[in-house]
Amino acid sequence: MLQLSEIWIYPIKSMGGIRLKNAKVAEKGLENDRRWMLVDEQNIFITQRVHPIMALFKLSRKNENFIIRFKEDSIELPISFVAEGPEMKTTIWDDEVLTREVGARFSKWFSEKMDIACKLVVFPESNKRPVDAKYSINSEQVSLSDGYPILIIGQSSLDDLNSRLDSPVPMNRFRPNLVFLGGQPCEEDAWKYFSIGSNKFAGVKPCSRCILTTVDQETGKQGKEPLSTLATYRKRENKIYFGQNVLAIDKNEIHEGDEIRLA
Repeated sequence: MLQLSEIWIYPIKSMGGIRLKNAKVAEKGLENDRRWMLVDEQNIFITQRVHPIMALFKLSRKNENFIIRFKEDSIELPISFVAEGPEMKTTIWDDEVLTREVGARFSKWFSEKMDIACKLVVFPESNKRPVDAKYSINSEQVSLSDGYPILIIGQSSLDDLNSRLDSPVPMNRFRPNLVFLGGQPCEEDAWKYFSIGSNKFAGVKPCSRCILTTVDQETGKQGKEPLSTLATYRKRENKIYFGQNVLAIDKNEIHEGDEIRLA
């Protein structure tokens, strides 16, 4: 049996994740997943690819607030906080989207911790960012994730990778939303339609991986693994793949422990 074992959201792009027991599925991805991000002075998105220090921002949820911790300091971000700053055009990969600065005090706090000038912006749910038309099914929208609303990875895929590494890596190197037990290593590559509990999903494209996977999420230090080893058996067309990008067909709630059924 295939079983959903972990559910994760990453409220602020490229920062720490929060594990959930259940989650509401929305068109843009799991509720509150990657709806916020940091941008630089040119309003271009910021990630661990260039700033590994972002791994040190750890998030948790307390009632209706996200608690963001950086070393010994922390700040609370109310989930339903109405952004105070101006609307702005921001760039994320090849997309230009309309976001709004959350507030000057948040931008100041992150700028001090990052030691660069940056702003915290929010991507309102009603604002548009279409999924790549080559892979969309019903003209879906996506949040501030790299390109697709949801990422799923099998625990057996990670176990297989770790069997090839001198030092195993945790699943957080790959930042999935959904982790499942059962099945064969990397079988999710071939998944098309499947359901988790009462919610239907569609696998649309294996996920290509980058140097972010080489950042230790506890220390913020960067190395060569697991990307070097993945390249020996998961590389094709000059890209390295691990995990499956997913679109939501239904918008119901999913729960840790739900059975996964393949269509």
